[in-house]
Amino acid sequence: MAGATYGQAGVDIDAGDALVERIKPFARMTRRRGCVDDLGGFGALFDPKAAGFKDPLLVSSTDGVGTKLKIAQEVGAHRTIGIDLVAMCVNDLVVQGAEPLFFLDYFATGKLSVDVAASVVEGIAEGCKQAGCALIGGETAEMPGMYAPGEYDLAGFTVGAVEREDLLPRKDVGAGDVLLGLASSGVHSNGYSLVRYIMKQAGLDYHAQAAFDSGRSYGEALLEPTRIYVASCLQVIRNDACGIKALAHITGGGLPDNLPRVLPEHVSAKIERASWQRPAVFEWLQKTGGVPESDMLRTFNCGIGMVLVAQKDKASRAKAALEAAGEKVYVLGELTARGAQDVVIA
Repeated sequence: MAGATYGQAGVDIDAGDALVERIKPFARMTRRRGCVDDLGGFGALFDPKAAGFKDPLLVSSTDGVGTKLKIAQEVGAHRTIGIDLVAMCVNDLVVQGAEPLFFLDYFATGKLSVDVAASVVEGIAEGCKQAGCALIGGETAEMPGMYAPGEYDLAGFTVGAVEREDLLPRKDVGAGDVLLGLASSGVHSNGYSLVRYIMKQAGLDYHAQAAFDSGRSYGEALLEPTRIYVASCLQVIRNDACGIKALAHITGGGLPDNLPRVLPEHVSAKIERASWQRPAVFEWLQKTGGVPESDMLRTFNCGIGMVLVAQKDKASRAKAALEAAGEKVYVLGELTARGAQDVVIA
């Protein structure tokens, strides 16, 4: 064999270089205090002191968007999936009281499409703007034979900081504290294997008008990006008058599995099912798929994307502050002395 090149093996270095140039403006628009250099180096630098922190703990998170990617690829809509990627990472940081500082992404595909990858990164940059963090680097991997044509995979990595004395959850979480639920924007980025199964079993096309949303197709409605709660939550966390003691990001496992992760062993969460309105997409999924209620609650967020634990006598202030910040807030219930279950939804 003679004359073999990387291009003949299926890797286009020029396309990779073109992508870097396309996405540099997206990264620049996310710059914030603490950024040291621009995109393109071997490593990315960030200065927590320049960002205003005195005695910070670093908090890190990594995540993906699951099989929601398959829907984005099938309908050819790639931008909002980047927002999802950021949301799934930064929403995990804020539950510990941390401010997201910077974000990196990993994009892998069999054959690089500069337009598709640039659209994804544009969405990542938008998510970073919403979260107040900088997009400071990432990796684009072109790997022939690893992915089918048109397929790609994503992963995100973020680092945040919290002053040591402000770390959540607080140690005084206890019975009587109030549970505030923040409305989700839809399915977010968990449970899509079940969503796709229901769509397939029902013989539905992602381009058809959604039965639960008269203004959009199934694909458009199901790709509604995950809500980013960072700005509103940081605002109330940093306000002592709001009395926030803990937060829980409601992802895979739903309320029953995620809320106990931030609660001490001596309490249970008592939630009133009638306290919030479940969005139409969840009612449709349950009815169309014949999904049992227990599976709904442990697979989907069912309309609640974040839960905050607030001191009882300050909960009304916290609710008002969150609403002023643009959140739809429900009083879900309260913490009680430990019972037989971690979470009771009745």
